[in-house]
Amino acid sequence: MHKEFLMGNEAIALGAMAAGVKVVSGYPGTPSTEVLETIAGRNTGDIHVEWSVNEKSAVEVAAGAAYSGARALVTMKQVGLNVASDPIMSLEYIGVKGGMVIMVSDDPGPISSQTEQDTRTFGMYSKIPVFDPASVKEAYEMIQDAFEFSEKHSTPVIFRPTTRIDHGYEAIEVKDESEYQKIDYEGFKKDSLRWVIFPKLSNANHAKIEKRNSEIAKYFSQYGKNEIIPASGAFKDSRYGIVSHGISFAYLMDSLDRYNHPRILKVATPFPFPEGKAKEFLEGLKEVLVIEELDPFIERALIFTCGKYGVRCKIAGKLSGAVKPSGENTLSEIKRTVNVFLGLDEIVEDDTFPEIPTLPVRPPVLCAGCPHRASFYVVKQAMKGQKTIFCGDIGCYTLANAQPLDMCDTCLCMGAGINIAQGVYHVEPDTKAFAFVGDSTFFASGITGAVNGFYNQADMTLVILDNSTTAMTGHQPHPGTGLTMMGETVESADIEKTLRGIGIETVETLNPLELEKSVEVVKRVASQKGMKAIIFRYPCIVRFKPKGGRAHVDADKCISCRKCINELGCPGVILKDGKAFIDTTQCTGCTLCEQVCPVGAISGGEAKNFGVS
Repeated sequence: MHKEFLMGNEAIALGAMAAGVKVVSGYPGTPSTEVLETIAGRNTGDIHVEWSVNEKSAVEVAAGAAYSGARALVTMKQVGLNVASDPIMSLEYIGVKGGMVIMVSDDPGPISSQTEQDTRTFGMYSKIPVFDPASVKEAYEMIQDAFEFSEKHSTPVIFRPTTRIDHGYEAIEVKDESEYQKIDYEGFKKDSLRWVIFPKLSNANHAKIEKRNSEIAKYFSQYGKNEIIPASGAFKDSRYGIVSHGISFAYLMDSLDRYNHPRILKVATPFPFPEGKAKEFLEGLKEVLVIEELDPFIERALIFTCGKYGVRCKIAGKLSGAVKPSGENTLSEIKRTVNVFLGLDEIVEDDTFPEIPTLPVRPPVLCAGCPHRASFYVVKQAMKGQKTIFCGDIGCYTLANAQPLDMCDTCLCMGAGINIAQGVYHVEPDTKAFAFVGDSTFFASGITGAVNGFYNQADMTLVILDNSTTAMTGHQPHPGTGLTMMGETVESADIEKTLRGIGIETVETLNPLELEKSVEVVKRVASQKGMKAIIFRYPCIVRFKPKGGRAHVDADKCISCRKCINELGCPGVILKDGKAFIDTTQCTGCTLCEQVCPVGAISGGEAKNFGVS
């Protein structure tokens, strides 16, 4: 054993490696991404690690490994669970042979997500056991328990950290590589009665699952990380109690006097709910406060437990209005909630710290030199004056919704914009329908939309913004980059060939920084009937920084029309003394502002042509 200062995701990764994981698959998404990246970085060569094309594929790859008896980990964030839900729901009915952990990172807030989903509720819905760590150290230990548990009960399990666990840090004791488990597995054994999901098998296995989960609830009541902390001090004989879990439990303990607090229950395995432990906790209590993120999951389970066992105790929480119904919990909020519940005086904030200065307002914006800005500007200019809808997608390019670009009319979930554009066209055939999708998202969930549009004869233009990476989640590789997660060079999947293989005949590949040419091509393509596609190809400016010159403004030529500012919204172009001014610390020399300037007052940029003419 040795000590390391680790991010939660790093600790989870090392815990999985210590448990003998053999296959790790996933799809990048904050706050889960670093788990797979850490395993890839520390891999000694005996673990298969991959970024799968989407979460559904990742689960199916891991399931195949688990069918063979090997231990498998699949990683995603909560919205990725939606994509993976089809195989996960069926997988629980089939079961696994090797331990399989589905790590789903929830994002209360939400801080970087479309939704505030609670995976504990999905665990109950899918009947899959859920582990919910409360600290970095516990996450490291608990994921090892999760693999053991999964194997013992032949079921996949959900491991549900949240953002503050994933991205928190703690110095913890971890195993040396020599201490890692070596798991022997026999490989896949043919048995259609076990591995082929027919209605008869599902019916029989459903009954087994219900019986098994009842037994698991009893097992979880004895699991050491489900813990009752006795009351102390002035609350020794109090009939009040508090229940919490995850990072909220850590905040709760920070908010209480360690020598002077009521009875506390920490729930580490929310499903199947540890009723026995909860019943023991509730004995003699008059009222219990539940502090949790996000759904009133534990609150409902406690109310059910009270009813089932005839326990007379009032349960306060989200359903009663004692705790806010949504959003991320904070230490100060929990302090206030607990004080109200216990009838203590309102907390007086410590004013010995200096006042924190007000931070400047920095709205999210596309990077200076981002090729997406040029792509959106090209389409906007080409379609000026026409009735058009611009359907967006999940990624950096969602930022095109902001002024002055204003080029994102809809955004639902990954890949949805392509089909939404089709739906609009079918009811408003006079609308020019455009759908924007990134190269990584195209492979993850956009291909089916392209097939659907071609098959159902939609009149729309698919625009693929190919910047040769998965930029928003940290520049991970994807099938179009020609690299795997382990750094292997492979043949890349060709977007243009894929589109032509579907049957789409008009596919144009453009450099968005060739402004005039690109505008004319977009006009021509958009005027054609049927499904057609434009690929704007230029690498992400963060990953491939040009080495050319930076632009500058000739103040004598500048007429202060502000077109470069008002139409582009590039953070590298600002106003100074009434004239346009280039911030050379941000400028990448992309030349977009030079091409937009009506009087040629801007020059000096040296945009690179990365093989696109």
